[in-house]
Amino acid sequence: MSGAGTTRRLTAAAGLGGGLGATLGGLFLLLRGEARLARRAIGARTTKQLPPSANGVYGRGRGKPLVFAVLGDSTGVGLGVHRAAETPGVLLAAGLAELAERPVRLVNVAVSGAESRELPEQVEQALAEKPDAVLIMIGANDVTSRTRPSVSVAFQADAVRQFRAIGAEVVVATCPDLGTIRPIAQPLRQFTRHWSRQMAAAQTVAVVEAGGRTVSLGSILGPTFARDRSMFGDDEFHPSAAGYAAAAAVILPSLADALGVWPAAADRGRRLRRATVRPIERAAARAADRPGTEVQGTEVRGSDTGPRGPWALLRRRRPPELPTADQAERAEQVPTA
Repeated sequence: MSGAGTTRRLTAAAGLGGGLGATLGGLFLLLRGEARLARRAIGARTTKQLPPSANGVYGRGRGKPLVFAVLGDSTGVGLGVHRAAETPGVLLAAGLAELAERPVRLVNVAVSGAESRELPEQVEQALAEKPDAVLIMIGANDVTSRTRPSVSVAFQADAVRQFRAIGAEVVVATCPDLGTIRPIAQPLRQFTRHWSRQMAAAQTVAVVEAGGRTVSLGSILGPTFARDRSMFGDDEFHPSAAGYAAAAAVILPSLADALGVWPAAADRGRRLRRATVRPIERAAARAADRPGTEVQGTEVRGSDTGPRGPWALLRRRRPPELPTADQAERAEQVPTA
């Protein structure tokens, strides 16, 4: 059913008419018009040129390389930067190599513009590489296409289960706060903020129940970006190199911890900002509003579930220093196709 049809049905069902019905109808038309203008403005300035292939082996340690797969949309690709070393996949691969003291082979199968319903093809490609760790960065295009969160997260949960079945660790970077995108005008901006957080919370519940972890990007690509426009690329929609580095910095601890290479000392004292246990739905809602929050499943002694489902552990770590793009570039060993 169309949005206009939904508006009419809600108005009639509530016994509302006249002025309010006209107001709701006018709001719908306004939102649709603003969405059209925003898409046109963003599309006109978004580069169609993808960064160079980032696939390769990074790090100089000994041992068989860890295989690190990146799936998702343009944020996983690193759209908007001009060097492979500035993409989040390379920054994270180089960071993992330092922490693990062994090489990391990056396999990036993300596709610019992808929605969650397109994940199965990416999953198939990544499974063929037998990854040890997987990062999924997706959700923004689902929000802009107004795909129901329940539909989107079903694809994401299925992807997590497939990777967990082969023993791979999975981290999902949840939907960023799209309410900070400058080409999106009010009141559409406020709606997209709400839809973004709704998507992020739904992602967290589905991913954690499927055996993965999530990291909230909401405020990392939200208020911080709103204050510092250098975090955006030329289209004011995709991150700049600095923006991707900020996102990678909050993802790295979760990936490293999942692989067992995050140093315990890093979480002592001031480095670990917050660690609490909550029922998963409450944890998801909390994480959607707080930057850099990691959520993973946990158990509470004497109780398998909380008032609203399984328990979840929330952590907020201070972002570590990542290798710079130049350092990551120097760490590359053998580029692959």
